[in-house]
Amino acid sequence: MKKVVVALLILAVVGFFLLRDEIPSADDSSSATRDPGARGGAAGAGAPIAGLTGTELASFDAGKEDFEEEEGVADGLGPTMNLGSCAGCHLHPAVGGTSPAVNPQVAFATLDGATNAVPSFITAKGPVREARFVKNADGTPDGGVHDLFTIAGRSDAPGCVLAQPDFEKELARRNVIFRIPTPVFGAGLIEQIPDKAILANQVDDAPRKKELKIRGRPNIVLAGHAISGQANNNGNDGTVARFGWKAQNKSLLLFSGEAYNVEMGITNELFQTERDETPSCQFSEVPNDVTKTDAKTLVEGISAIEKFAFFARFLAPPAPSRDTPGGADSIARGRKLFTDVGCALCHTPTLNTGNAAVAALRNQSVNLFSDLLVHDMGPGLADGVTQGQAGPREFRTAPLWGLGQRLFFLHDGRTSDLREAIRAHRSGSFLTFNPSEANAVIGNFSKLQDNQKQDVLNFLRSL
Repeated sequence: MKKVVVALLILAVVGFFLLRDEIPSADDSSSATRDPGARGGAAGAGAPIAGLTGTELASFDAGKEDFEEEEGVADGLGPTMNLGSCAGCHLHPAVGGTSPAVNPQVAFATLDGATNAVPSFITAKGPVREARFVKNADGTPDGGVHDLFTIAGRSDAPGCVLAQPDFEKELARRNVIFRIPTPVFGAGLIEQIPDKAILANQVDDAPRKKELKIRGRPNIVLAGHAISGQANNNGNDGTVARFGWKAQNKSLLLFSGEAYNVEMGITNELFQTERDETPSCQFSEVPNDVTKTDAKTLVEGISAIEKFAFFARFLAPPAPSRDTPGGADSIARGRKLFTDVGCALCHTPTLNTGNAAVAALRNQSVNLFSDLLVHDMGPGLADGVTQGQAGPREFRTAPLWGLGQRLFFLHDGRTSDLREAIRAHRSGSFLTFNPSEANAVIGNFSKLQDNQKQDVLNFLRSL
Protein backbone atom coordinates (compact mmCIF):
# COMPACT_ATOMS: atom_id res chain seq x y z
CA MET A 1 0.00 0.00 0.00
CA LYS A 2 2.85 2.37 0.90
CA LYS A 3 4.43 1.76 -2.55
CA VAL A 4 1.17 2.66 -4.24
CA VAL A 5 0.89 5.90 -2.28
CA VAL A 6 4.50 6.84 -3.10
CA ALA A 7 3.92 6.08 -6.79
CA LEU A 8 0.80 8.22 -6.82
CA LEU A 9 2.67 11.09 -5.13
CA ILE A 10 5.44 10.86 -7.74
CA LEU A 11 2.88 10.91 -10.53
CA ALA A 12 1.17 13.89 -8.93
CA VAL A 13 4.43 15.83 -8.68
CA VAL A 14 5.38 14.99 -12.27
CA GLY A 15 1.89 15.93 -13.39
CA PHE A 16 2.12 19.24 -11.55
CA PHE A 17 5.32 20.24 -13.33
CA LEU A 18 4.02 19.10 -16.70
CA LEU A 19 0.75 20.93 -16.19
CA ARG A 20 2.57 24.01 -14.94
CA ASP A 21 4.41 24.17 -18.24
CA GLU A 22 1.17 23.66 -20.18
CA ILE A 23 -0.95 26.38 -18.56
CA PRO A 24 -0.47 29.87 -20.02
CA SER A 25 1.02 32.38 -17.59
CA ALA A 26 -1.25 34.95 -16.01
CA ASP A 27 0.46 37.76 -17.91
CA ASP A 28 -0.05 36.19 -21.37
CA SER A 29 -2.55 38.90 -22.29
CA SER A 30 -0.80 41.74 -20.49
CA SER A 31 -2.37 45.10 -21.29
CA ALA A 32 1.10 46.64 -21.22
CA THR A 33 1.84 45.18 -24.67
CA ARG A 34 -0.07 45.96 -27.82
CA ASP A 35 -0.20 44.94 -31.44
CA PRO A 36 1.19 47.96 -33.33
CA GLY A 37 -1.27 47.15 -36.12
CA ALA A 38 -0.78 46.81 -39.84
CA ARG A 39 1.70 49.15 -41.44
CA GLY A 40 -0.10 51.50 -43.80
CA GLY A 41 0.28 51.69 -47.54
CA ALA A 42 1.47 49.13 -50.04
CA ALA A 43 5.17 49.98 -50.04
CA GLY A 44 7.30 46.98 -50.92
CA ALA A 45 4.38 44.86 -52.17
CA GLY A 46 2.96 43.93 -55.56
CA ALA A 47 5.94 44.59 -57.83
CA PRO A 48 7.62 42.02 -60.09
CA ILE A 49 10.81 40.42 -58.82
CA ALA A 50 14.03 42.11 -59.97
CA GLY A 51 16.01 40.69 -62.86
CA LEU A 52 13.22 39.37 -65.07
CA THR A 53 13.74 39.20 -68.82
CA GLY A 54 11.44 41.07 -71.17
CA THR A 55 9.43 37.92 -71.88
CA GLU A 56 9.14 37.08 -68.18
CA LEU A 57 8.02 40.62 -67.37
CA ALA A 58 5.41 40.44 -70.15
CA SER A 59 4.16 37.16 -68.66
CA PHE A 60 3.92 38.82 -65.25
CA ASP A 61 1.93 41.74 -66.68
CA ALA A 62 -0.42 39.45 -68.60
CA GLY A 63 -0.94 37.36 -65.48
CA LYS A 64 -1.66 40.39 -63.33
CA GLU A 65 -4.24 41.62 -65.84
CA ASP A 66 -6.08 38.29 -65.76
CA PHE A 67 -5.66 38.02 -61.99
CA GLU A 68 -7.53 41.32 -61.59
CA GLU A 69 -10.27 40.58 -64.11
CA GLU A 70 -13.83 40.20 -62.84
CA GLU A 71 -15.16 37.01 -64.42
CA GLY A 72 -18.73 36.60 -65.65
CA VAL A 73 -20.82 33.57 -66.46
CA ALA A 74 -19.79 33.82 -70.11
CA ASP A 75 -16.19 33.44 -68.93
CA GLY A 76 -17.10 30.22 -67.16
CA LEU A 77 -17.93 31.60 -63.69
CA GLY A 78 -19.93 29.22 -61.53
CA PRO A 79 -22.32 27.56 -61.17
CA THR A 80 -20.97 27.83 -57.60
CA MET A 81 -18.16 30.07 -56.42
CA ASN A 82 -16.82 32.24 -53.60
CA LEU A 83 -15.94 35.33 -55.64
CA GLY A 84 -15.54 36.47 -59.24
CA SER A 85 -11.86 37.41 -59.37
CA CYS A 86 -8.53 36.30 -57.95
CA ALA A 87 -7.61 39.83 -56.90
CA GLY A 88 -10.81 40.15 -54.87
CA CYS A 89 -9.40 37.63 -52.40
CA HIS A 90 -5.74 38.57 -52.83
CA LEU A 91 -5.93 42.35 -52.59
CA HIS A 92 -4.23 43.66 -49.45
CA PRO A 93 -1.90 45.49 -49.26
CA ALA A 94 -1.56 45.08 -53.04
CA VAL A 95 -2.70 42.64 -55.71
CA GLY A 96 -1.29 39.24 -54.74
CA GLY A 97 -1.84 39.77 -51.01
CA THR A 98 -4.66 38.59 -48.81
CA SER A 99 -8.03 39.77 -47.41
CA PRO A 100 -8.72 43.50 -47.80
CA ALA A 101 -10.27 45.75 -45.16
CA VAL A 102 -13.68 45.67 -46.91
CA ASN A 103 -14.82 42.17 -47.77
CA PRO A 104 -15.89 42.08 -51.47
CA GLN A 105 -17.95 38.92 -50.89
CA VAL A 106 -20.77 40.96 -49.35
CA ALA A 107 -21.40 42.98 -52.53
CA PHE A 108 -20.67 40.01 -54.79
CA ALA A 109 -23.53 37.99 -53.25
CA THR A 110 -26.13 40.02 -55.17
CA LEU A 111 -24.03 41.16 -58.12
CA ASP A 112 -25.92 41.27 -61.44
CA GLY A 113 -29.16 40.30 -59.72
CA ALA A 114 -27.91 37.17 -57.96
CA THR A 115 -30.23 35.98 -55.22
CA ASN A 116 -27.63 34.80 -52.72
CA ALA A 117 -27.97 35.39 -49.00
CA VAL A 118 -24.77 36.44 -47.24
CA PRO A 119 -23.80 33.73 -44.71
CA SER A 120 -23.51 34.91 -41.10
CA PHE A 121 -19.76 34.32 -41.04
CA ILE A 122 -19.19 36.76 -43.91
CA THR A 123 -19.12 40.38 -42.77
CA ALA A 124 -18.23 43.66 -44.43
CA LYS A 125 -15.22 44.25 -42.19
CA GLY A 126 -14.26 40.61 -41.78
CA PRO A 127 -11.90 38.47 -43.86
CA VAL A 128 -12.63 36.86 -47.21
CA ARG A 129 -13.47 33.25 -46.34
CA GLU A 130 -14.12 29.91 -47.91
CA ALA A 131 -16.14 27.32 -45.99
CA ARG A 132 -15.43 23.61 -45.62
CA PHE A 133 -17.63 21.00 -44.03
CA VAL A 134 -15.82 18.65 -41.66
CA LYS A 135 -18.18 15.70 -42.15
CA ASN A 136 -20.84 14.54 -44.57
CA ALA A 137 -24.41 13.99 -43.41
CA ASP A 138 -23.66 10.30 -42.81
CA GLY A 139 -20.72 11.10 -40.56
CA THR A 140 -17.99 10.23 -43.05
CA PRO A 141 -15.14 12.74 -43.54
CA ASP A 142 -15.82 15.60 -45.93
CA GLY A 143 -13.24 18.38 -45.72
CA GLY A 144 -14.08 19.87 -49.13
CA VAL A 145 -14.89 23.46 -50.03
CA HIS A 146 -18.61 24.26 -50.13
CA ASP A 147 -18.90 27.40 -52.21
CA LEU A 148 -20.77 30.28 -50.63
CA PHE A 149 -22.68 31.52 -53.67
CA THR A 150 -24.37 30.41 -56.89
CA ILE A 151 -25.12 32.13 -60.19
CA ALA A 152 -28.88 31.75 -59.64
CA GLY A 153 -30.78 34.94 -60.41
CA ARG A 154 -27.92 36.64 -62.25
CA SER A 155 -28.83 38.45 -65.45
CA ASP A 156 -26.16 36.44 -67.30
CA ALA A 157 -27.51 33.10 -66.00
CA PRO A 158 -31.19 33.01 -67.06
CA GLY A 159 -33.15 30.03 -65.83
CA CYS A 160 -30.59 28.82 -63.30
CA VAL A 161 -32.17 27.77 -60.01
CA LEU A 162 -29.59 26.57 -57.55
CA ALA A 163 -29.72 26.73 -53.77
CA GLN A 164 -26.83 27.71 -51.55
CA PRO A 165 -25.67 25.20 -48.95
CA ASP A 166 -27.51 25.45 -45.63
CA PHE A 167 -24.65 27.04 -43.76
CA GLU A 168 -26.69 27.95 -40.68
CA LYS A 169 -27.69 24.31 -40.20
CA GLU A 170 -24.09 23.18 -40.54
CA LEU A 171 -22.90 25.92 -38.20
CA ALA A 172 -25.35 24.67 -35.60
CA ARG A 173 -23.82 21.21 -36.01
CA ARG A 174 -20.32 22.70 -35.52
CA ASN A 175 -19.52 21.29 -38.93
CA VAL A 176 -18.09 24.37 -40.70
CA ILE A 177 -14.49 25.53 -40.71
CA PHE A 178 -13.01 28.48 -42.57
CA ARG A 179 -9.92 29.35 -44.56
CA ILE A 180 -8.72 32.77 -45.64
CA PRO A 181 -6.55 33.52 -48.69
CA THR A 182 -2.81 33.02 -48.39
CA PRO A 183 -0.72 35.81 -49.96
CA VAL A 184 1.33 34.85 -53.02
CA PHE A 185 4.09 37.44 -52.67
CA GLY A 186 7.42 35.71 -53.29
CA ALA A 187 5.70 32.45 -54.18
CA GLY A 188 8.07 31.77 -57.07
CA LEU A 189 11.00 31.77 -54.67
CA ILE A 190 9.19 29.31 -52.39
CA GLU A 191 8.49 27.10 -55.40
CA GLN A 192 12.22 26.94 -56.20
CA ILE A 193 13.48 25.90 -52.74
CA PRO A 194 14.96 22.41 -53.27
CA ASP A 195 13.38 19.52 -51.38
CA LYS A 196 16.77 18.70 -49.88
CA ALA A 197 16.93 22.18 -48.33
CA ILE A 198 13.53 21.68 -46.67
CA LEU A 199 14.48 18.22 -45.41
CA ALA A 200 17.90 19.36 -44.16
CA ASN A 201 16.26 22.19 -42.24
CA GLN A 202 13.81 19.70 -40.74
CA VAL A 203 16.66 18.00 -38.84
CA ASP A 204 18.63 21.17 -38.13
CA ASP A 205 18.82 22.18 -34.44
CA ALA A 206 17.51 18.72 -33.55
CA PRO A 207 18.46 18.83 -29.82
CA ARG A 208 16.66 22.15 -29.26
CA LYS A 209 13.61 20.99 -31.21
CA LYS A 210 13.50 17.81 -29.14
CA GLU A 211 13.78 19.82 -25.93
CA LEU A 212 10.84 22.01 -26.96
CA LYS A 213 8.92 19.01 -28.39
CA ILE A 214 8.84 20.44 -31.90
CA ARG A 215 8.57 17.89 -34.69
CA GLY A 216 7.13 18.94 -38.03
CA ARG A 217 7.20 16.99 -41.28
CA PRO A 218 6.48 17.43 -44.97
CA ASN A 219 2.93 16.72 -46.09
CA ILE A 220 3.71 13.33 -47.59
CA VAL A 221 1.77 10.55 -49.28
CA LEU A 222 3.39 7.12 -49.33
CA ALA A 223 3.04 5.48 -52.73
CA GLY A 224 0.72 2.52 -52.55
CA HIS A 225 3.10 0.23 -54.42
CA ALA A 226 6.36 1.53 -52.97
CA ILE A 227 8.85 -1.25 -52.25
CA SER A 228 11.76 0.83 -50.95
CA GLY A 229 9.96 2.60 -48.12
CA GLN A 230 10.92 5.95 -49.62
CA ALA A 231 8.26 8.49 -48.84
CA ASN A 232 6.39 9.71 -51.90
CA ASN A 233 5.95 13.30 -50.94
CA ASN A 234 3.45 14.65 -53.42
CA GLY A 235 1.04 12.15 -54.93
CA ASN A 236 3.12 10.15 -57.36
CA ASP A 237 6.07 12.36 -58.22
CA GLY A 238 8.10 12.00 -55.03
CA THR A 239 8.56 15.69 -54.19
CA VAL A 240 7.67 17.90 -51.24
CA ALA A 241 4.44 19.91 -51.49
CA ARG A 242 4.53 23.44 -50.05
CA PHE A 243 1.55 25.66 -50.96
CA GLY A 244 -1.72 26.06 -49.09
CA TRP A 245 -2.62 26.08 -45.41
CA LYS A 246 -1.72 22.40 -45.13
CA ALA A 247 1.05 22.41 -47.74
CA GLN A 248 -1.25 20.37 -49.95
CA ASN A 249 -0.13 21.69 -53.36
CA LYS A 250 3.24 21.22 -55.00
CA SER A 251 3.31 23.86 -57.72
CA LEU A 252 1.91 27.28 -58.48
CA LEU A 253 0.23 25.91 -61.59
CA LEU A 254 -1.65 23.34 -59.54
CA PHE A 255 -2.40 25.96 -56.90
CA SER A 256 -3.78 28.29 -59.60
CA GLY A 257 -5.81 25.64 -61.40
CA GLU A 258 -7.42 24.44 -58.20
CA ALA A 259 -8.28 27.97 -57.07
CA TYR A 260 -9.75 28.85 -60.47
CA ASN A 261 -12.03 25.82 -60.26
CA VAL A 262 -12.85 25.80 -56.55
CA GLU A 263 -13.05 29.51 -55.77
CA MET A 264 -14.64 30.72 -59.03
CA GLY A 265 -16.09 27.53 -60.45
CA ILE A 266 -14.14 27.89 -63.72
CA THR A 267 -13.00 24.70 -65.36
CA ASN A 268 -9.53 24.58 -66.85
CA GLU A 269 -6.82 22.28 -68.17
CA LEU A 270 -6.21 20.73 -64.75
CA PHE A 271 -9.83 20.58 -63.57
CA GLN A 272 -12.02 19.69 -66.51
CA THR A 273 -15.44 19.09 -64.95
CA GLU A 274 -17.89 21.46 -63.29
CA ARG A 275 -18.18 21.27 -59.50
CA ASP A 276 -21.96 21.46 -59.86
CA GLU A 277 -23.53 19.86 -62.92
CA THR A 278 -27.11 21.10 -62.62
CA PRO A 279 -28.22 21.13 -66.30
CA SER A 280 -30.04 24.48 -66.16
CA CYS A 281 -26.93 26.18 -64.76
CA GLN A 282 -24.45 25.23 -67.49
CA PHE A 283 -23.70 28.12 -69.80
CA SER A 284 -20.25 27.36 -71.17
CA GLU A 285 -20.17 25.47 -74.42
CA VAL A 286 -17.30 23.25 -73.30
CA PRO A 287 -15.56 22.79 -69.94
CA ASN A 288 -11.99 23.23 -71.17
CA ASP A 289 -10.71 26.73 -70.41
CA VAL A 290 -8.37 26.69 -73.42
CA THR A 291 -11.34 26.60 -75.79
CA LYS A 292 -13.13 29.34 -73.86
CA THR A 293 -10.32 31.86 -74.00
CA ASP A 294 -10.15 34.77 -76.38
CA ALA A 295 -8.13 34.98 -79.59
CA LYS A 296 -5.34 36.96 -77.93
CA THR A 297 -4.77 34.15 -75.43
CA LEU A 298 -4.79 31.55 -78.17
CA VAL A 299 -2.19 33.50 -80.10
CA GLU A 300 -0.04 33.80 -77.02
CA GLY A 301 -0.50 30.12 -76.32
CA ILE A 302 -0.87 30.83 -72.61
CA SER A 303 -4.00 29.83 -70.73
CA ALA A 304 -5.50 31.70 -67.80
CA ILE A 305 -4.11 29.41 -65.10
CA GLU A 306 -0.66 29.59 -66.67
CA LYS A 307 -0.93 33.38 -66.54
CA PHE A 308 -1.94 33.24 -62.88
CA ALA A 309 1.00 30.98 -62.14
CA PHE A 310 3.41 33.31 -63.95
CA PHE A 311 2.07 36.29 -62.02
CA ALA A 312 2.57 34.55 -58.66
CA ARG A 313 5.93 33.07 -59.72
CA PHE A 314 7.36 36.46 -60.70
CA LEU A 315 5.80 38.45 -57.86
CA ALA A 316 8.45 39.95 -55.59
CA PRO A 317 8.59 39.04 -51.91
CA PRO A 318 7.36 41.68 -49.45
CA ALA A 319 9.92 44.19 -48.23
CA PRO A 320 10.34 44.53 -44.44
CA SER A 321 10.68 47.85 -42.66
CA ARG A 322 13.94 48.65 -40.91
CA ASP A 323 12.50 51.02 -38.32
CA THR A 324 8.70 50.74 -38.22
CA PRO A 325 7.15 50.10 -35.80
CA GLY A 326 9.06 50.90 -32.63
CA GLY A 327 12.40 51.87 -34.13
CA ALA A 328 15.35 49.90 -35.44
CA ASP A 329 16.72 49.00 -31.98
CA SER A 330 13.41 47.51 -30.81
CA ILE A 331 13.07 45.51 -34.05
CA ALA A 332 16.62 44.16 -33.66
CA ARG A 333 15.98 43.13 -30.06
CA GLY A 334 12.68 41.53 -31.09
CA ARG A 335 14.35 39.51 -33.83
CA LYS A 336 16.89 38.10 -31.34
CA LEU A 337 14.16 37.26 -28.82
CA PHE A 338 12.14 35.61 -31.60
CA THR A 339 15.05 33.20 -32.03
CA ASP A 340 15.85 32.87 -28.33
CA VAL A 341 12.38 31.72 -27.28
CA GLY A 342 12.26 29.18 -30.13
CA CYS A 343 9.89 30.76 -32.67
CA ALA A 344 12.54 30.54 -35.39
CA LEU A 345 12.72 26.74 -35.04
CA CYS A 346 9.51 26.53 -37.08
CA HIS A 347 9.43 29.99 -38.61
CA THR A 348 12.83 29.48 -40.24
CA PRO A 349 14.09 32.95 -41.21
CA THR A 350 15.79 31.97 -44.46
CA LEU A 351 15.92 29.09 -46.92
CA ASN A 352 17.58 29.25 -50.32
CA THR A 353 16.55 28.49 -53.87
CA GLY A 354 18.60 26.19 -56.06
CA ASN A 355 19.63 26.22 -59.71
CA ALA A 356 16.29 27.50 -61.03
CA ALA A 357 15.61 27.76 -64.74
CA VAL A 358 14.63 31.41 -64.26
CA ALA A 359 17.77 33.43 -63.54
CA ALA A 360 15.92 35.88 -61.29
CA LEU A 361 14.92 32.98 -59.02
CA ARG A 362 18.27 31.18 -59.07
CA ASN A 363 20.35 30.78 -55.87
CA GLN A 364 18.39 33.41 -53.98
CA SER A 365 17.88 33.86 -50.25
CA VAL A 366 14.22 33.37 -49.37
CA ASN A 367 13.45 35.25 -46.15
CA LEU A 368 10.08 33.61 -45.68
CA PHE A 369 10.14 32.71 -41.94
CA SER A 370 8.75 29.22 -42.51
CA ASP A 371 10.09 25.67 -42.61
CA LEU A 372 7.27 24.69 -45.04
CA LEU A 373 6.54 21.70 -42.82
CA VAL A 374 3.23 20.81 -41.21
CA HIS A 375 3.02 20.81 -37.41
CA ASP A 376 0.49 19.56 -34.88
CA MET A 377 -1.03 22.74 -33.52
CA GLY A 378 -3.23 21.14 -30.85
CA PRO A 379 -7.01 21.30 -30.35
CA GLY A 380 -7.22 25.09 -30.27
CA LEU A 381 -6.38 25.50 -33.96
CA ALA A 382 -7.60 22.10 -35.15
CA ASP A 383 -10.05 22.25 -38.05
CA GLY A 384 -10.95 18.57 -38.31
CA VAL A 385 -9.87 18.38 -41.96
CA THR A 386 -7.25 16.08 -43.48
CA GLN A 387 -5.41 16.97 -46.69
CA GLY A 388 -2.86 14.45 -47.90
CA GLN A 389 -1.22 13.26 -44.71
CA ALA A 390 -1.68 16.60 -42.96
CA GLY A 391 -4.14 15.67 -40.28
CA PRO A 392 -7.00 17.52 -38.55
CA ARG A 393 -4.65 19.40 -36.20
CA GLU A 394 -1.75 19.95 -38.59
CA PHE A 395 -0.93 23.11 -40.52
CA ARG A 396 1.97 24.35 -42.59
CA THR A 397 4.12 26.88 -40.77
CA ALA A 398 2.71 30.08 -42.25
CA PRO A 399 5.39 32.26 -43.87
CA LEU A 400 5.64 35.48 -41.87
CA TRP A 401 7.14 37.75 -44.52
CA GLY A 402 4.59 40.48 -45.19
CA LEU A 403 2.92 39.92 -41.81
CA GLY A 404 3.40 43.57 -40.93
CA GLN A 405 0.79 44.61 -43.49
CA ARG A 406 -1.79 41.87 -42.89
CA LEU A 407 -5.19 42.57 -41.39
CA PHE A 408 -6.29 39.05 -40.39
CA PHE A 409 -4.45 36.14 -38.81
CA LEU A 410 -4.53 32.35 -38.58
CA HIS A 411 -6.05 29.98 -41.12
CA ASP A 412 -9.61 31.09 -40.45
CA GLY A 413 -9.04 34.81 -39.92
CA ARG A 414 -10.40 34.63 -36.40
CA THR A 415 -8.44 37.62 -35.13
CA SER A 416 -6.84 40.87 -36.23
CA ASP A 417 -4.75 41.10 -33.06
CA LEU A 418 -1.25 39.68 -33.31
CA ARG A 419 -1.23 38.93 -29.57
CA GLU A 420 -4.32 36.75 -29.97
CA ALA A 421 -2.72 34.93 -32.87
CA ILE A 422 0.36 34.14 -30.79
CA ARG A 423 -1.70 32.88 -27.85
CA ALA A 424 -3.78 30.68 -30.15
CA HIS A 425 -0.65 28.66 -30.97
CA ARG A 426 -0.81 27.22 -27.47
CA SER A 427 -3.45 24.62 -26.58
CA GLY A 428 -3.86 21.10 -25.30
CA SER A 429 -1.61 19.33 -22.83
CA PHE A 430 0.76 16.39 -22.54
CA LEU A 431 -1.52 15.19 -19.74
CA THR A 432 -4.39 14.91 -22.20
CA PHE A 433 -2.13 13.70 -25.03
CA ASN A 434 -3.03 16.56 -27.37
CA PRO A 435 -0.45 19.34 -26.97
CA SER A 436 0.36 21.85 -29.65
CA GLU A 437 3.96 21.62 -30.79
CA ALA A 438 4.17 25.34 -30.02
CA ASN A 439 3.25 25.05 -26.33
CA ALA A 440 6.78 25.25 -24.91
CA VAL A 441 7.76 28.08 -27.24
CA ILE A 442 4.70 30.14 -26.37
CA GLY A 443 5.43 29.39 -22.73
CA ASN A 444 8.88 30.91 -23.24
CA PHE A 445 7.33 33.95 -24.88
CA SER A 446 4.88 34.34 -21.99
CA LYS A 447 7.76 34.52 -19.53
CA LEU A 448 9.31 37.55 -21.25
CA GLN A 449 9.01 40.97 -19.69
CA ASP A 450 6.38 43.24 -21.20
CA ASN A 451 8.96 45.42 -22.94
CA GLN A 452 10.55 42.31 -24.46
CA LYS A 453 7.20 41.07 -25.72
CA GLN A 454 6.64 44.47 -27.29
CA ASP A 455 9.98 44.18 -29.06
CA VAL A 456 8.89 40.84 -30.53
CA LEU A 457 5.57 42.31 -31.65
CA ASN A 458 7.38 45.26 -33.22
CA PHE A 459 9.74 42.89 -35.02
CA LEU A 460 6.85 40.82 -36.41
CA ARG A 461 5.03 43.92 -37.60
CA SER A 462 8.22 45.10 -39.32
CA LEU A 463 8.19 42.04 -41.61
